[in-house]
Amino acid sequence: MARPIRETPILFGEDARCFEERMKKPRIVSKEERERVKRNYELVLKAAANFS
Repeated sequence: MARPIRETPILFGEDARCFEERMKKPRIVSKEERERVKRNYELVLKAAANFS
């Protein structure tokens, strides 16, 4: 039987400020990195389809 999902913790104070700043400045991903991730994703999908 599955365990229940716990509630998401709420951030306060300095943790909340840091989190908000990081969300305002997303990481810049190069075109090459994006293509590499997409190729890997497609490989995983193929492997999962062949597995079942």
